[in-house]
Amino acid sequence: MAAWYLQILWTHIGCVIASGGLFFTRGCMMLAGLPAANHVALRRISVLIDSLLLAAAIALTTIIHQYPFVQAWLTVKVILLAAYIVLGVFALRRGRTRMVRTACFAAAMIVFLFIVSVARAHDPLGVFAQL
Repeated sequence: MAAWYLQILWTHIGCVIASGGLFFTRGCMMLAGLPAANHVALRRISVLIDSLLLAAAIALTTIIHQYPFVQAWLTVKVILLAAYIVLGVFALRRGRTRMVRTACFAAAMIVFLFIVSVARAHDPLGVFAQL
């Protein structure tokens, strides 16, 4: 599987971009009051992208022999991923008011960007590691 490292890595990165972009698009649609933000096709595409993203992530951890709850930066990514998922659910579906949905959407986007910074830095402090 190590021979496929670069292909899996680029698949993972591509899925991160696609997943974040789709979430951002759906969040903007929600803010604009468009019911299509939760259209079944968009939800299914999101599940497909996120499933491929998770599969690539698992493959990468086995190839590089770095695992969550062993390496701090991966532990932070997993914890932040859980927070991102919860915030995303409240932003797109469960938030009772527009204000709650907006706040959850903004918080989810901040968490998403911080996850990316942790991944790029391989440091639990992410973008703040340079300070």
